[in-house]
Amino acid sequence: MPQQDRDPRAGADTARWRVLRLAGLSAAPDPGMDRFARLVARLLHVPVAFVSLAEDGRQILPGMIGLPEPWAGRRALPPSHSPCRHVVASGEPLVLADVRADDRLRPSPAIADLGVVAYAGMPLTDGDGLVLGSLCAIDHEPRTWEAGELADLEDLAAACSAELCLRILSAHRRSAQKVLEVARASAEQARSEAERLEHEAQTGLDHAELLLKASEELAQTSGVEDVRGRLHDLLAGVGKPSYVGLLVVGKNELRRIPDPDDANSVEHESLTLPAGAAFPSTRAVQERRTLFVPDREALVAEYSPEAVRLFDRLGLTTVMCLPLWGSRSLLGVLAIGWAKRHQVSITERATLTAASGYIAQAVERAQYLDERISVARQLQEAMLTDLPLANSIEISALYQPAADDHMIGGDWYDAYHLPPTSPGTDPSLMITVGDITGHDMHAATVMGQVRSMLRQATLDHPPYSPATALTALDAACTVLPIEAGGTLVHARLDPAPPGTPWTLTWSNAGHPPPLLRTPDARVALLEEHDSLLHQALENVSRSEHRRALPPGSILLLYTDGLIERCDRDIDATIPQLSGLLARHGTGPLSELLCRISNRMADPPPEDDVVLLALRVP
Repeated sequence: MPQQDRDPRAGADTARWRVLRLAGLSAAPDPGMDRFARLVARLLHVPVAFVSLAEDGRQILPGMIGLPEPWAGRRALPPSHSPCRHVVASGEPLVLADVRADDRLRPSPAIADLGVVAYAGMPLTDGDGLVLGSLCAIDHEPRTWEAGELADLEDLAAACSAELCLRILSAHRRSAQKVLEVARASAEQARSEAERLEHEAQTGLDHAELLLKASEELAQTSGVEDVRGRLHDLLAGVGKPSYVGLLVVGKNELRRIPDPDDANSVEHESLTLPAGAAFPSTRAVQERRTLFVPDREALVAEYSPEAVRLFDRLGLTTVMCLPLWGSRSLLGVLAIGWAKRHQVSITERATLTAASGYIAQAVERAQYLDERISVARQLQEAMLTDLPLANSIEISALYQPAADDHMIGGDWYDAYHLPPTSPGTDPSLMITVGDITGHDMHAATVMGQVRSMLRQATLDHPPYSPATALTALDAACTVLPIEAGGTLVHARLDPAPPGTPWTLTWSNAGHPPPLLRTPDARVALLEEHDSLLHQALENVSRSEHRRALPPGSILLLYTDGLIERCDRDIDATIPQLSGLLARHGTGPLSELLCRISNRMADPPPEDDVVLLALRVP
């Protein structure tokens, strides 16, 4: 067939088919893709979400939630039922508040058969920019998509695309490993033929092993600093450089990541470079290509005095700067330097260029993880309640994240007034401290759901019994698809006339015991508790208990991160906590909580910590 008569779509379809085979995806459930569909459904609150990939005149759905049969079982849709084909064709997002108002989709049987009314789809691409399909959210009612929802969907599509790229790269790595095994066998056979060939073959093997090592080691990194810490040892076998540096692109600047194992490195004195600075690294970013500085004379002739002084202090003569390309943008620069003049061979250059690709993947993954963790931290802290203003009762709270930045917890506190029983009287106060099991985004999300459900359960059941509210929450978690597991204390404080005891009514779902300090500095443990919160537990009997609080009493609630440590016995930490409360309970509650946190958090906690304290008048 003449070149001009070929259908370009056929070439794209063939490329997609090959990419999907490499990624190991078909019209069958895939746990990773199903996870992305569930995240879309949770974050955007839609009944239907799926990962749709174009294949052989149809759309396969390796990730899916909410579709009716027979489509759920088939995991595939014909073109007539798939709005996603328009995302694939255009390579652009498709966002519709009502598909029935769109001329392209109004005749689609997907409206009647699948209930597609509101639609939002973001393209999924491989590392070369080929559009493979879309990540989409579907609602059965007309809907105006909010900017934040579309941003979340776009972020999840980027993460899903990165997952597809990683799978494809893993397939390429396995293929490269097979090639490496063949190369090793050939090198052994050629060893006896010539020493020169042996040397060349060994060099090639060393470089190939470097790439294999890079793919394996860098896949395990958890942050940009971790990537930086591995670079020198990783690249030591390629030309034996005396310096390996990493710089990442920021806003109008390059940010240097110093060696975490060398606190005295010159790198710490120059952590940022303006984007327009006359340095080899910044010029590599500006020109988007590898730059090679063979000697000091070339450095002096072409770059700024500041660059010359820095490289003199680092003791470098020859420098090579390689751009680090991510899946969508330029991420930074890999800088490699030699103390003596060094001629980079073709093989070395090719190996370093390939290694920079693995390093770029690790940096991109680390930045994505850091961004997700930062967003999750902000989300978690945003869901912590602003404490209510009260004229008579003193209340203070403290939230301390885990020492490990990658541990996102489900700890929370809550406090709010109940409707007053009569005009002019102080309202009762509901308080909660809880801990949802897990240390990830899912735990933080479930925490927000449980917190809201418990508030609703309380306010829907006057006279606001803590046990009744917990029983309602148990029932909801059993019926709804919420993987809620954890512990909590839910309590009500009822006011009393001045000088008379307030009343504490509480129900404990497997949580560490609250502490009660009376004005005589005695501390009691409120040890009564029931079973923990878990959707698999049915017919849990929730009890509640009452205690009079003498005027001036302090009630302290906390989560298990405060008292549970791998190097400490809980039977020792609770008495320690009681002692701190007894000795320092006369001052402001905010100072008390800080003192407790500082004393109990050495070493820093492995889990999030929440503290909530109240002093009754």
